[in-house]
Amino acid sequence: MSRHDVRHTGKDVMSPLQQRPDEDERVVISPEFKADAPAQYARLRAIGPIHPAKFAFGLKGWVVVGYDLAKEALTHPALLKDPLPAADALTAAGYVLHDPSIGFGRQMLTTDPPDHTRLRRLVSSAFTPRRTALLAPRIEQIANDLIDAMPRTGHLDLVDAFNAPLPVTVIAELLGVPEEHRNDFHQWSSHALQTASPEHRSALTGLHELLSDLIDRKRHHPQDDLLSALVAARDDEDGRLSEAELLSTAMLLLVAGNETTVNLLGNAVLALLHHPDQLRLLRDKPELTVGAVEEFLRFDGPVEHATNRYAATDLELGGVPIPRGSVVAVALGSAAHDAPQTEGHDPAALNVARPNARHISFGHGIHHCLGAPLARLETAVALRTLLSRLPELELAVPADSLAWIGSGFIRGVLSLPVRYRRA
Repeated sequence: MSRHDVRHTGKDVMSPLQQRPDEDERVVISPEFKADAPAQYARLRAIGPIHPAKFAFGLKGWVVVGYDLAKEALTHPALLKDPLPAADALTAAGYVLHDPSIGFGRQMLTTDPPDHTRLRRLVSSAFTPRRTALLAPRIEQIANDLIDAMPRTGHLDLVDAFNAPLPVTVIAELLGVPEEHRNDFHQWSSHALQTASPEHRSALTGLHELLSDLIDRKRHHPQDDLLSALVAARDDEDGRLSEAELLSTAMLLLVAGNETTVNLLGNAVLALLHHPDQLRLLRDKPELTVGAVEEFLRFDGPVEHATNRYAATDLELGGVPIPRGSVVAVALGSAAHDAPQTEGHDPAALNVARPNARHISFGHGIHHCLGAPLARLETAVALRTLLSRLPELELAVPADSLAWIGSGFIRGVLSLPVRYRRA
């Protein structure tokens, strides 16, 4: 049976609470779980669409693994991104509410309407499909420059040499981050999303300091970039953006704007190396690449689960009572494997020619990923360039020796050692 197992379709499965009468018997989202996430989520889907779970730092809540229930949870009016409306219940349950000035602060991922609507509107025009399409030539140039910098043949870590610097360069240029800061930015952004990493706190501090300094520079010397535009919005008389929101929004765009693509690209290449027939097909028919990106998002997307939601009232999901103050995480990667696909196409298989691959890997509802058009474009251009320029490409280590990101909501390998030959 494939590690990306097919969904369970039976009608007689007992609810998770019936299967788990002991409230402390929970799914533990640990580094070991994340390293084997596709198989773990397939096991959970065979039991039911929602399960009690224990997350990092001992935080208890619920994880939604089924497609239909995931869409319901992502749009449920009582499941909020802001924990404050249920702060008393969360505190009583032992959840420590962090100072919003620490970490990513108040931005689109941690707010609800009307604040979410206001914050998203300020940057949404920069990430429309039409606007991002104009970046294709520059993305292709970056991809070719990175490959030109590789030796003709040998071994290298594809994450460090290609997957990471491409989206880092793109988002840094959009925001106006000087080139001399981009290497630090790449290292910090990776650790900033790994909540259990020893470097997590120092990475957040580094990003805060970098962006605070850049914001000050843009305020005095504005340029034609997104960060200068955000500074201008902050300084408008109508006060559309507070100073704290400005910093938090810049952090979100800088980090989320590249980490998802780094790992989407890495997971896609790894999937192709595990399926040489699909690799050959995509090399032979590069016109399939745009649709193949949707398949890679479905098969092994870069966001394992959406950021937490908090129950503002007592509610019910999939027949399971969720008390006010509960934490709910939606497993987007698992839901993608439960999504109905075109008849006759095996949902467990990787199929780069799959018509209209269905998934919710960029979320669903008002929090659907703002940068999805850019991530799709970067991945398509990068894959086409990589496969045409590296006619020989294979893993340089056993697949079971790859180390996966061990905490946080991102799914991807920490490094991808390959053997290659450059055309």
